[in-house]
Amino acid sequence: MKASYPLTLAAAPVRALLLGSAVIAALSLPSLAQDTATEAGVLTPDDTRPMSFADLAEEVSPAVVNITTSMVVAGNLMPDGMAPPGSPFEEFFNEFGGDNMPRRENALGSGFIISPDGYVVTNNHVIENAEEIMIELFSHEELPATVIGTDPKTDIALLKVDATDLPYVEFGDSNGEGSRVGDWVMAMGNPLGQGFSVSAGIISARGRELAGTYDDYIQTDAAINRGNSGGPLFNMEGEVIGVNTAILSPTGGSIGIGFAMSSEVVEKVVYQLREFGETRRGWLGVRIQDVEVEMIGAIAGLESAEGALVTDVPKGPARDAGLQKGDVILTFDGKAVPDTRELVQMVADTGEGMAVPLGILRDGERITLTVTLGRREEAERIVAASGEEALPENADVLGLTLSGITPELAEQYGIAESEGVVVTAIDPMSDAADKRIEPGSVITEAGQQPVRTVSDLTDRIEEAREAGRKSLLLLVRQQGVPRFVALAIGED
Repeated sequence: MKASYPLTLAAAPVRALLLGSAVIAALSLPSLAQDTATEAGVLTPDDTRPMSFADLAEEVSPAVVNITTSMVVAGNLMPDGMAPPGSPFEEFFNEFGGDNMPRRENALGSGFIISPDGYVVTNNHVIENAEEIMIELFSHEELPATVIGTDPKTDIALLKVDATDLPYVEFGDSNGEGSRVGDWVMAMGNPLGQGFSVSAGIISARGRELAGTYDDYIQTDAAINRGNSGGPLFNMEGEVIGVNTAILSPTGGSIGIGFAMSSEVVEKVVYQLREFGETRRGWLGVRIQDVEVEMIGAIAGLESAEGALVTDVPKGPARDAGLQKGDVILTFDGKAVPDTRELVQMVADTGEGMAVPLGILRDGERITLTVTLGRREEAERIVAASGEEALPENADVLGLTLSGITPELAEQYGIAESEGVVVTAIDPMSDAADKRIEPGSVITEAGQQPVRTVSDLTDRIEEAREAGRKSLLLLVRQQGVPRFVALAIGED
């Protein structure tokens, strides 16, 4: 069975660094074979392996920054373990309000300067909810920073410090030469508070997806740890091809599987944040699903399992343009559409108000329709203001991670239903996994009553438990196909 390790955002709370901190010295013993190979000039057949990253590090280091944030939170000031749960000491401490005493919490992260007038890129999770943000330059000068804009969907934030003539770095092509799998890369940042630290490795994989619709991560074995979040991943030309964001690890430390959001995504987001203070993604307003091999022959004129099959056309730009349920979108603005994920990204990258031709397969004929894109953020605000319950991004119930149906999830999973809750992740050890519930499934009924929100589902579960039942009958729709599932609910 494949091991499942937690995905960790690479930001470092200062309080974690104060517990059991240690300094580990790594001794590097000289290798006679390596020295001989170096002197002979045959370290690699074509001499492309860098003999040293020193020149590159020296060139780009002045543009890399350490980020410290602080916020006041309520919480227990008592050191962990001092009063075990249920002990008289815990009762005594809580009686005097220890659990609610406010404290100031600090966190560390990384970033990099992209212009001489002080624009700084980092991760959104590094500065989210921060009351104060301080930037430490390579010269150790500290400057306060303000937030220009954030994009939680790609976990990118743009900051600004009041300064001039700052050293800066530029974005490179994350899909070009020097960004191939196996190419050398160098990461810089503030891991575990050890500021301006350099690590090197290679690009291990491309196009990784973690959790978001717009994910395009570069995987690297360059050491990335807590505190590296928001730091740059450089190619050998000193260009930023990624923003270090997360690691996959069973321990919370680097095991050589790190992820950096590609510059192709970041550069577009940063441009919009700098221009507008927010993102402005295009919106097609159509529900879609991937075209499957089994559909070839069943859909007239379909020659390959490519494109996006339209499952519903609610009110919006797509309906205004004349799209219909059952259409297959083959091209967008003249570019082939391989699947739904690519189409969502193509639409997002195209500005609102743009008139774009769509190549459509309908009833065996290829036609062209022109759609004027709306704005995704505006569409999401309208949905939120329509009186629907403002659902949390994620809620964990019975081993299922659930969310309300949003335009983004509808496009990602090809959801045609307008009511219900969407399964976005599943605990592989849960009864739900055994019953073959999959991400993208929509729960529309529980206990033969409609489910419109996560609260509806949790209410039905509680009612079933109070009635002494051990399972609850759910109506689950997967790719629009309904089936009943009896899910064990156990005890609360």
